[in-house]
Amino acid sequence: MYLEIVSPEATLFAGEVVSVTVPGINGEFQMLTDHAPIVSLLQQGHVKVDGNISIDESYQDKFTKDATGKTVLSITSGTVEMKDNKIIVLAD
Repeated sequence: MYLEIVSPEATLFAGEVVSVTVPGINGEFQMLTDHAPIVSLLQQGHVKVDGNISIDESYQDKFTKDATGKTVLSITSGTVEMKDNKIIVLAD
């Protein structure tokens, strides 16, 4: 499944991932391959990405790793859309 994380400044990440967990306004939820199409608002929290991903050097300071090895991006708000195994996260 393909993930794009876009901020007002730039595209922070684009590439293949195994799963993505986001802080939806009704609670945290995870998306895997072949997830049903969805559009949701995001609240303050963490976008967690599972997979062997490579972050561009200029944006590595925005990401951390959690105890399970997932790549984590802290956000204050945003939206997410998943359709046809492509996820777009618009994050503030």
